[in-house]
Amino acid sequence: MKLSPFRWHPRRMGALVHTAVLVAVTAFAGASMSGRAEAQPPTTQVKADGDSTPRYAPRLVLGALYEQLASSSPRLAAVQAVARATEARVSGARRPADPQLQLGFMNRALPSLESMDPLGMTQLQLMQMVPVAGKLALAGRIAEAKAGAARSRAVDVRWELRAQVASAFYDLYQTEQSLEVANATRRLLQDIAMTAQTMYAVGEGRQPDVLRAQVEIARMTGDITRMRTMMTAIDARLAGLLDRVPEPEPSSPALPAFPAELPSLDSLMLMARANRPIVQAGREELRGAEAAATLARRELWPDIEVGVQYGWRNGGPGMGMEQMGSLMLGASIPVFARSRQMQMREEAVAMRTMAAAELAAMQAETAGRVAASYADWRRARDLEDLYRSTVLPQARATVTSSLAAYRVGDVNFMTVLDNQMTLNDYEQELIALVAEQGKALAELEMLIGQQLFDPNRLAAPAAGSEP
Repeated sequence: MKLSPFRWHPRRMGALVHTAVLVAVTAFAGASMSGRAEAQPPTTQVKADGDSTPRYAPRLVLGALYEQLASSSPRLAAVQAVARATEARVSGARRPADPQLQLGFMNRALPSLESMDPLGMTQLQLMQMVPVAGKLALAGRIAEAKAGAARSRAVDVRWELRAQVASAFYDLYQTEQSLEVANATRRLLQDIAMTAQTMYAVGEGRQPDVLRAQVEIARMTGDITRMRTMMTAIDARLAGLLDRVPEPEPSSPALPAFPAELPSLDSLMLMARANRPIVQAGREELRGAEAAATLARRELWPDIEVGVQYGWRNGGPGMGMEQMGSLMLGASIPVFARSRQMQMREEAVAMRTMAAAELAAMQAETAGRVAASYADWRRARDLEDLYRSTVLPQARATVTSSLAAYRVGDVNFMTVLDNQMTLNDYEQELIALVAEQGKALAELEMLIGQQLFDPNRLAAPAAGSEP
């Protein structure tokens, strides 16, 4: 039996290419599905072409960043120094003015400066101003209130910087994870473009399919370039907060374990009203303004001045040294009360009104921000659950169904590509939702002035995710 030589027929070639693209799309779709936001991939290093390869640099842990912030932030050191300086003024505010000591040489002859008889003498005088009507106690209360406000403002700056560090951390996490999804998507598009080009060359494909795949590759390359630049910029922002030099290659953030539940919104608002440092500072400033208003009303009371005087002179032949003593009492006279003390009252009342209004504004602003951050957290958490339980499984099922339909010719090439791109878009949206949860939690911690979860405990990979 004579065998005829094997010849490649265009239709046979198209069928083989058809099978090849189906296998390639299936393989890359599976790879893309595994790159979900819940996975904690090994630390990666981004190459110039956007691909990622494993490296062994230490990962960024949020709790370690908080510790570094507390020890190295220049802004935090500055406000803490201001608080210490303000506190150092308290003890002095409770004390009266320093006494005045005077030494006098009375009735001296010029130019010899000899004592003139019988009036010449030397005297020593000590004078002390004594505030009345509890003015010193009020001044001490004002200084204590200012020191308490400065301490609370320093704590508020620490929480504010902490939230900024967390925001940069989650931005870095989102960008890195999105970059990995974009890399997987681009590899898929490159394989699809190559296969579509081959099919078009043998007459089984369409030129628009090839052009669309090339456009998508170019778009993904632009996104990858943008995300690489964003990672460098975010790391520079984080380095500025921590007072360190930006790293040549940003480290990979390790996602902390978020709390499953939070206290109720009413409880969070009560905690913020009681514990937020900036609100506590407002209360201290109002307390100081009230004490200042009371002090201003008592400025009309004359302050008492008490003095003692000791003098001595030569009593002449046979008389020895003569000594004399005097006691002096005086008082300040508010002769310009209308333009000074009364205006001080007006100023103090206005400052007290301002302090009360600022406290009310801070409390209202805090309540609004707590409600907004809580809503953001719930929205991101609920949407994350929806994406994990419904949206992503359905999107993956759609990709699988379109692949099966493409196998029998029921759908075209672009339907498979669009379904895969939609799945990758959902994966990136899931990453963004995770980052939004972290930012909302950091904002809530700043507003209530206390920690909601352990930033050193890392999240475990979700079931079915890649390690």
